Amino acid sequence: MFTYIMTEAEMLLAELIWQNEPIGSGDLVKLAAEKLDWKKSTTYTVLRKICENEIFQNVSATVTSKMSKEEYTRRKGERYLDENYNGSLPSFVAAFLKKKRLSKKEIEELAALIEAYKE
Repeated sequence: MFTYIMTEAEMLLAELIWQNEPIGSGDLVKLAAEKLDWKKSTTYTVLRKICENEIFQNVSATVTSKMSKEEYTRRKGERYLDENYNGSLPSFVAAFLKKKRLSKKEIEELAALIEAYKE
């Protein structure tokens, strides 16, 4: 099971990588300095951590993703469901709906999604 959830700092760097990959590690350092005001050492420390957790890779000084943003988000959501609702999407939806009323449009969108996934 996917267990690693990125920190806020790791997500900031991840977003830069996903938006610019493949990107040379030196170019990533420059981009992180420009966009995040990070030092070279900060960028490399955070990059090492997200590479260790199999989300990105740095091969021959070129950084690429091993997992798309969509895949990461999906796995993160699955982990949340597993930890909080025993993996049950209906239980999550029921808990969510206790606090929020859906608009007619939202209900129609959800119904269309469910219909699209029926076998």
